[in-house]
Amino acid sequence: MTELSREIGEVWSRLFDHRPFLNGEIKFMEKEFEEKRGDREVENLFSILEKFTDIKDTQVDHIKKSAGTGIPVLNEKLTQLQLLCINSDKEYLEFHEILFMFQICKQKRAENQEKRRQEWDQFIDDMNFKCKRIENTFEEKEEELRDLYADLNHKLNIANN
Repeated sequence: MTELSREIGEVWSRLFDHRPFLNGEIKFMEKEFEEKRGDREVENLFSILEKFTDIKDTQVDHIKKSAGTGIPVLNEKLTQLQLLCINSDKEYLEFHEILFMFQICKQKRAENQEKRRQEWDQFIDDMNFKCKRIENTFEEKEEELRDLYADLNHKLNIANN
């Protein structure tokens, strides 16, 4: 039983215990890193530190001087830009107000045209009605006069015979 448990333990450790393999890989990576890289990272860090120190010592004053002359110019340009934006916004609003008024005028003009067209149609209908009435009256008078002259002619013919 002990031998069986020992063999099961070996199988378990080979399948599930990766510590010996991982320890070997870690040692190999550490050795490769130290041998190949050496002190290159430390030298890079010191180089970066030197550059930062140099920038701090020399460039900060230069940046302050540049900012002292550049920032007022930038501020003035930003102020001009802001005024341009405000004027542009005002013109945009005025344009849309004019456009709105134009549309209202266009709508009123269309309404007035429609109203005048209806008035014109009504006028033409009234004129046609009056013309028909005058023609009817004329035809009635013409018929009355024909009857009158026919009657007179008939009376003349009777009187002459």
